[in-house]
Amino acid sequence: MAIRPITITGEPVLHRRALPVEVIDDTVRELVADMFETMDAARGVGLAAPQVGVGLRIFTWQLANDDGIPPRGVVINPYVAAAKPLVGDPDPHEESEGCLSVPGESFPLRRGASAVLTGQDLGGNELRYEATGWFARMLQHEYDHLNGFLYVDRLDGKWARKAKKAVRANGWGTPGQTWMPGEDRDPFGHDDETPDDERSD
Repeated sequence: MAIRPITITGEPVLHRRALPVEVIDDTVRELVADMFETMDAARGVGLAAPQVGVGLRIFTWQLANDDGIPPRGVVINPYVAAAKPLVGDPDPHEESEGCLSVPGESFPLRRGASAVLTGQDLGGNELRYEATGWFARMLQHEYDHLNGFLYVDRLDGKWARKAKKAVRANGWGTPGQTWMPGEDRDPFGHDDETPDDERSD
């Protein structure tokens, strides 16, 4: 297992649709092991393969929930069907998201309150989970990554303008930019007291 660099917005693999996994082989199993290690080192609650530079339809998670879903898992070739978001502006205190590929930033985004995940586990077995709350939000966030979107691409109005300003201010938006969990200065300013529910995906 190894910690892999995390790609930052502007890297092409983040902005194109990921390809289906054709065969779950040792290469895929090694990638998944590395993704878990990278996610843990970055203190993320989710990580999609494009975030470590691999354009495949895989994501991992580490997030407690009230839906009976294993708090730690991986899905291969997922499909996420989410409820339609409620009309109105997101609550900046209750609906803000962060992303390991837009490090150190968070912005409000309204998501569907529930989602259904289907796909395969690492053994090739079919899985299906019904999620609510923050777990549903995480599923939608990671699924976006596999379709070439970051959460900042979905922002509206002043939040979209603030996100674009942050990207420019940090000098992001060009290929080749990454950060290395455990080696680089933590871009989130985390310490050991950071609650799990404030970590980014």
